[in-house]
Amino acid sequence: MTSPARVNRPVVDLLRAPDGPRDRQLLYGETVEILSRNEAWAAVRADKDGYTGHIEASALDTPLEATHWVSAPATHAYADADFKSRDLCALSFGSRVQVRSDTDRFAETELGHIPMTHLSPIGTLPADPVTVAEGFLGTPYLWGGNSRFGIDCSGLVQVALLVCGIPCPGDSGPQERELGRLLPTGSSYERGDLLFWKGHVALVRDPDSIIHANVHHMAVAIEPLDAAIKRIAAQGDGPVTAHKRLG
Repeated sequence: MTSPARVNRPVVDLLRAPDGPRDRQLLYGETVEILSRNEAWAAVRADKDGYTGHIEASALDTPLEATHWVSAPATHAYADADFKSRDLCALSFGSRVQVRSDTDRFAETELGHIPMTHLSPIGTLPADPVTVAEGFLGTPYLWGGNSRFGIDCSGLVQVALLVCGIPCPGDSGPQERELGRLLPTGSSYERGDLLFWKGHVALVRDPDSIIHANVHHMAVAIEPLDAAIKRIAAQGDGPVTAHKRLG
């Protein structure tokens, strides 16, 4: 029998096996189903995408109904409703918290006081995944990363789509299979299109550029579209395998 839980750390690695390699990450306040657990480790299934893996059992807590999510690229929880007070932790875009009370500038949460301008009510959805992705510009590349502190290509696409209310798997392979509709070779590029290579994915920003988390820049970067296609092919990753359009 499964049981519900929530993540109680700013970022936690979702591992392939206990002490194994990182496949993805979960953020503070995200919810999971516990499939099995012992004192050290829990096997879980993430509610946001069905991804399964292992996380440290101490990173899980009882469910708490979130009222708001972090809509700034990142934020801090402070000891008091004062930006000069001690910061208690840093949270990434997409983290979920429960606001218990608020002033004009700060929300009191279970973690401390968070600037109101960095939060949005649960259910408030951005409209444009590319704009969301642009908020991650300069974020360091991290294999399996899902946060503003480190992210990979499929993690960036997933964050951008999920927060806009578009279901999205965590890895580029399932993303290529499940997202959008396939366009014929030579189709024009539109903002929000997805380009796939073997093991890589990017969002089209406009007909001339893409935004993606990539090893070449070791960061989330905007790159000229045609130049990126040529560079990726020249580096041995081959041609574009799919051009897909959402909606």
